Amino acid sequence: MSDDEQKTTHFGYQTVPETEKAGRVQGVFNSVASRYDVMNDAMSMGIHRIWKDAMMDWLAPRVGQKLLDVAGGTGDISFRFLKRAGRGHATVLDLTEPMLVEGRKRAEAEQMAGSLDWVVGDAMALPFPDNTFDVYTISFGIRNVTRPEEALAEAYRVLRPGGRLMVLEFSQIPNPGLQWAYDRYSFNVIPAMGQVIANDRDSYQYLVESIRRFPDQETFLQMVRTAGFEQAKYRNLTLGVACLHSGWKL
Repeated sequence: MSDDEQKTTHFGYQTVPETEKAGRVQGVFNSVASRYDVMNDAMSMGIHRIWKDAMMDWLAPRVGQKLLDVAGGTGDISFRFLKRAGRGHATVLDLTEPMLVEGRKRAEAEQMAGSLDWVVGDAMALPFPDNTFDVYTISFGIRNVTRPEEALAEAYRVLRPGGRLMVLEFSQIPNPGLQWAYDRYSFNVIPAMGQVIANDRDSYQYLVESIRRFPDQETFLQMVRTAGFEQAKYRNLTLGVACLHSGWKL
């Protein structure tokens, strides 16, 4: 691969310089932050809540654990984690400050304030020492990272030995007919919904395209293993519309 090829990446279906992607992703989430939670419910018909609960079921948070929730946005995963753990600490990290601002407005954020930190930061260069966290989660965020393999390497670095990685991300439906129907829904309905609910068609067009550009389940599983994680496995959710990947730093 030439240097020129190495310096480009995808932003949805566009090819852009790697140096531009983070800024473009920030622009998307700056735009949608105030309507993000409403749009999640509308796009998934509320199913994203079931997926996040399934993530917590497999994760099984324990008392006293420290979570780093990367691309944690408005805090959904961190709130669930702290409720399940009973007592612990969660750090919500996101590249986009308006997403964190929206999260801090939520009632749960006030109730759990003593157990929560909100940090602006980059998944590819985490502002934390090695071996800091018991659990690392990233929910519907890793497909927006310019170089996902670097985010996985950083996850491995900041986890303590015995720590757990869990990734929740949109994926590919193994059945071609169902994937075709899902594609029709995604490309025809979701951008239009974004226009109506958030007055922003383009951002939701990007989100749909970014899902199609993300590696399939087996390819991403290999990326998790390459980053050093052991006992790496995945579980499909809703026929593969979403997928949970799990790995351990042993």
